[in-house]
Amino acid sequence: MSYTYDYPRPAVTADCVVVTREANPEVLLIERGNEPFKGCWALPGGFMNMDETTEQCAVRELEEETGLRVNEIHQIGAYSQLDRDPRGRTITVAYLAVVDKQTAVVGHDDAAKAQWYPLSALPELAFDHSGIIEDAKRYLLDNHLLFSVNDIDS
Repeated sequence: MSYTYDYPRPAVTADCVVVTREANPEVLLIERGNEPFKGCWALPGGFMNMDETTEQCAVRELEEETGLRVNEIHQIGAYSQLDRDPRGRTITVAYLAVVDKQTAVVGHDDAAKAQWYPLSALPELAFDHSGIIEDAKRYLLDNHLLFSVNDIDS
């Protein structure tokens, strides 16, 4: 059944911040293969399907774009700034996964590349992903998921 509404509806996406639990933590990024921000680095993520939760979307998009499969994720926030996506009104729910160490990843789907970056030396990021990573750092510290504050300070 299809519905018609009098008011526009925003799109929903999910993004996944994957951080290693190493002495010098790294974060998994993808190089965007499509506009907007084609060629820029971003968090793995994408649009939610109608038959999945945001958690399922985050895990699916991570695997589709990088080949990495995770079992446990933690919600770090919802992001709804009006101008966060030039394609239109888009709200994202961001999740965090912590892995012991980096593993081999490959860009798939709409990701041209997948690559690990030191958490303390990130490239310029697309959308509002820098802010999402900052929130992930706070979550890591607040929940004692990394060794110390020195692990993630720039």
